[in-house]
Amino acid sequence: MLLLTPTAIEAVRTITSGEDAPIDAGLRISTTDGAETLQMAVTAGPDEQDQVVTAQGARVFLDEQAAAFLDDKILDTGRDPHGQGGFVLAQQDENTSQ
Repeated sequence: MLLLTPTAIEAVRTITSGEDAPIDAGLRISTTDGAETLQMAVTAGPDEQDQVVTAQGARVFLDEQAAAFLDDKILDTGRDPHGQGGFVLAQQDENTSQ
């Protein structure tokens, strides 16, 4: 199952808890091309077939293809060489616990 680092948890909570955000809002990760590209969007709730990952108040919704691809990954945050922040993925190792 996708794991979230503490900084990713904080980022997800921040972007899904705006003034007008629904109480069950979360970050939805989806793909239409077998996970060659991933799309992220803040949504009011999960779609019917979504896998829901929760961690310390952060909610992430994964469509079926994204869930399969992200099953052994860690969602983190980072900065690119230009100083722009965003989400990054890393591979879980065998010592990573849930």
